[in-house]
Amino acid sequence: MYVYGKTRVEAREKLTALQRELDRGVRVPVENWTVQEYLEHWLRDVVKPNRAPKTHQGYELVVRRHIAPRIGRKKLRALSVQDVRRMVQELQDSGLRPRGVQFVHSTLRAGLQNAMRDDLVTRNVAKLVQVPTPRYEVGRGLTPEQARTLLEAAKDDRLSALYVVAVYLGLRRGELLGLQWEQVDLEEETLQVVQTLQRVDGELQLLPPKTRTSRRTIPLPDPVVEALRAHKVAQNKERLAAGERWVDSGMVFATTVGTPIEPDNLSRSWYKVRAVLDEPQPRFHDLRHTCVTLLLTEGVAPHIVQQIVGHSAIDVTMTIYAHTSLDEKRKALRLLGNRLA
Repeated sequence: MYVYGKTRVEAREKLTALQRELDRGVRVPVENWTVQEYLEHWLRDVVKPNRAPKTHQGYELVVRRHIAPRIGRKKLRALSVQDVRRMVQELQDSGLRPRGVQFVHSTLRAGLQNAMRDDLVTRNVAKLVQVPTPRYEVGRGLTPEQARTLLEAAKDDRLSALYVVAVYLGLRRGELLGLQWEQVDLEEETLQVVQTLQRVDGELQLLPPKTRTSRRTIPLPDPVVEALRAHKVAQNKERLAAGERWVDSGMVFATTVGTPIEPDNLSRSWYKVRAVLDEPQPRFHDLRHTCVTLLLTEGVAPHIVQQIVGHSAIDVTMTIYAHTSLDEKRKALRLLGNRLA
């Protein structure tokens, strides 16, 4: 919050009085709100109670690092299209990537939209500023031969079952690391995705899934059941070896002492496993794309694939499938040629 006084003492007294009023629930006069003050209110009272912690953390970082230093002192009601356009231009000139610029702009737009609902502004000036849409590169995933090579190489890794689940079921990294044994039924051969492991505010936290459709129950194919059974046996041996050091977190994929796996540590394991593949080497997220592409190539209905991997919309599923290999496109056109001939 910003207040003004002839001296530092006067400004400090005004700030203390203003904070006292806020703590009592008294609304600050609208004409006194700056952009930064309103966005801080929006983050605290609207975003934090109603959105995922990771979302709040991302918005807060953007407001603090990019929006507040540039337009934070502007009066909310006086913020203009030119102010927002100038901020966007400064961000682009500073070297911030297009995706980052878009995120800053969308954060401001969301905050101002809430200000409109609060009757604090008459229009959302951020909506009147166009930001170039960044190009998103979608990996097409692995071919069946590459997937088999990768899984064969992963057999010697203590997390080999994790890679089997990732390829066959397309779980996200946070969903894999957030999986607990109570959500796996090896007798009924099902797995429930109900949470995700994320690092938020410096701590590992189990959070709800990314979207409503991310919460799902998936039947387990035989290779996944076999891999998880073997993994459970290996984990019990690690429990005995750790003795009193073992932490019973209930995680399916845990450290050698039972604690949740730090996402960065999984990356180190992944880099060793993927080394068997030729360049360009895939990202871990490409295992999810592999699941989507291979299922659709086998003729599985898109809406079934969407439910298996937990995409928010079927067009996300089909966007990934659009990045199939040249061989798949050639095969499809050959089939069309044969039909017409």
